Amino acid sequence: MVISDGAKHRLALVIELTKTVFHYSFIPTVLYLGFRKGADPGMPEITLSK
Repeated sequence: MVISDGAKHRLALVIELTKTVFHYSFIPTVLYLGFRKGADPGMPEITLSK
């Protein structure tokens, strides 16, 4: 299977964009999911000030 130079370039751009999006969205996503779930029973409530 032969891939043209234009397709290789577009694929490289898509991969770089995917890496960048993952890099900058991973921690905020984990924090969002943690705040959405809330604290376990018996633990103090999760707030931004703590």
